[in-house]
Amino acid sequence: MRWNKFFENIQKDIKSYIFLLALICLYRMYFIYYMRDFMDASTMPSDIMLALWTGLRISLKSAGAMVLLTFIFSTGVNILLPKLNTDKIRLFLAGIYISILSILFQARFPYYREFRTTFNQQVMHGLQDDIYALFITMIDQYNLPLRLLTAILLTMIFYKLFKRLVLITKTVGLPHFENVGKKYLFEGSILILIPLFMLFMRFGGSFNYTNSINWENAGITRDTFLNECILDDIQAVYRGYSSSKRMAEGQISGMDKSRIREFSQQVAGHTDLQSDDITPYLKRNTQGARIARPKHIFIILGESWAQWPMLEKYKDLHVADGIKGLIAEDQAFYTRAFMPNGDFTSTAITGMVSGLSDINIYVNYQPRTFKETYVTAMAPQFHKLGYKVDFWYAGFPSWDRIKDFSLAQGFDRFFGCADYNAPKQNIWGTKDAYLFAALEDHLSQEDPTVHLIMTSSNHPPYNLDLAKEGFDIEKELAALPPEAVDREELVKELGHYWYMDKVVTAFVKKTMAKYPDSLFIITGDHAERMNLSAMPTMFEKHSVPLLIYGQGVTKNLLPQDVAGGHTNIVPTLFELIAPAGFEYYSIADSMTNHTEVGFNRDNWITKNGMGEIDTEKEELLPGIATSVDLSADRKKVQEKTAVMRTLSWWLLEKGTSLAEDK
Repeated sequence: MRWNKFFENIQKDIKSYIFLLALICLYRMYFIYYMRDFMDASTMPSDIMLALWTGLRISLKSAGAMVLLTFIFSTGVNILLPKLNTDKIRLFLAGIYISILSILFQARFPYYREFRTTFNQQVMHGLQDDIYALFITMIDQYNLPLRLLTAILLTMIFYKLFKRLVLITKTVGLPHFENVGKKYLFEGSILILIPLFMLFMRFGGSFNYTNSINWENAGITRDTFLNECILDDIQAVYRGYSSSKRMAEGQISGMDKSRIREFSQQVAGHTDLQSDDITPYLKRNTQGARIARPKHIFIILGESWAQWPMLEKYKDLHVADGIKGLIAEDQAFYTRAFMPNGDFTSTAITGMVSGLSDINIYVNYQPRTFKETYVTAMAPQFHKLGYKVDFWYAGFPSWDRIKDFSLAQGFDRFFGCADYNAPKQNIWGTKDAYLFAALEDHLSQEDPTVHLIMTSSNHPPYNLDLAKEGFDIEKELAALPPEAVDREELVKELGHYWYMDKVVTAFVKKTMAKYPDSLFIITGDHAERMNLSAMPTMFEKHSVPLLIYGQGVTKNLLPQDVAGGHTNIVPTLFELIAPAGFEYYSIADSMTNHTEVGFNRDNWITKNGMGEIDTEKEELLPGIATSVDLSADRKKVQEKTAVMRTLSWWLLEKGTSLAEDK
């Protein structure tokens, strides 16, 4: 009886497997068809077929993982209890699988439009974010009710189809053998085939790792969009989980814990120093002030302040006229070779506050963060120069523990929109105009202060009354180039970018007129969110501007081809304004020393080009001659990321003691 039941259940497992695999492939094919505008114009039908075939192979693993649970809890239980009907268990699990696949399928569309990728590490980061705010944003911006309703309908349809095709259709009975030897041979063959089939699924249509396929090597087509489509939603989520786990464990590209002392000595600039504490290695001494000491320093992190609208080819959009106007003035220094610390707002903030590079560890949730200030933290070091350090945020203080985090790291005060009684614009906070108005009211009564400012208006849900703010939507629509996609939504996003640019630059000009001894640092927290074309370049997708503006600034303040990132800003400020011999601590170099590299989790930038850290993908910056070889740039990136990531990881996980290295 047990063999009869087992043979019947195995057939249902096979039908379940084929059904779920077909559903995954069906969702993939529809996504490719519906989102085909994101494919490169040169993509051939053969590329699509290759993506579908490779996707089928990798989805063998996804379908197998789901059916394995069914095999255990339905077929396995039925072996132990042959009289028990386990079809209800099978049907229940199938309902869960189908609902998950359908929900992820619906979520994939807005996710790709937003980030030009399928699910990745940002999903893991979202679990640490304000869940309620994310939920409201998905309702307001991404049609969550309609998408959930669609997912429910799809689940119902395929649930009923599964029940009919898998459970109602008849199975073949166990063959009857007169010969006992043949009977044992048949049963033994089944027992051998089951683990072989599992192995075949595990390696994505292969029997060994050499010929296997996984999320790391699946992107084999020439088209970036198709490479993302190869990963089904289960594999894409697993990619995000796996990448986050590796980084949390210190398995980060370029990082090498065994070389912590060597890297510490590299930062120190000599090998004579021998200490079991990392602090002396990070000590630096300024060379002497290059500009007069400002009374107020404003470090402005503009929400999603991507650099691409500032490019000459997009000048007719007129959404970045404010910052471009500041750059054109004599008291301004600008470099385009600049990268944010990461892909998220909190990563930019934590990098600025702590001085640590992004290694996918949530600094604002680390227990160590709330026990001690990091030796590289900005606030305590500005205190030594006589400055107070305040954080101004257009959002809410509780978001991502930003208030608790910044105060724990030495900030004197934190001002969220609730603190200055600004009206709520959306679930994330207030309008940028209210933020800067509140800050302006404080300036006349303040001692010398460093203000770290985070805007919020250029963020979903995009619900500003743009017409009331003076933005001409119809004119902007007409100005869009032919390659623009999602034109109606893009114009709304461009309008919010324009609003941020207008408000920030108006504040800068008004403040400079009233307090001429001011210094402004303007950059973006990240760039990923708004893209004009279906296939943006790396520069368009990832880079943010860096503008230094104010008292004493000139076009030659820093080397013209200097490259850097968020963690370079604070040491650069110390070298610009501090007297000679001032001691500060930093992993990152000052940009006064002609830094050559900027990087975040996935990408790097130099004066010549950009590339991906973990792949060979590269591109030249706009306007750079095609004869430039980026191999030397990549080598510098590898050297710099290894040092900064290793030291950042060590300070976060181990603290300042190097004794554990012995």
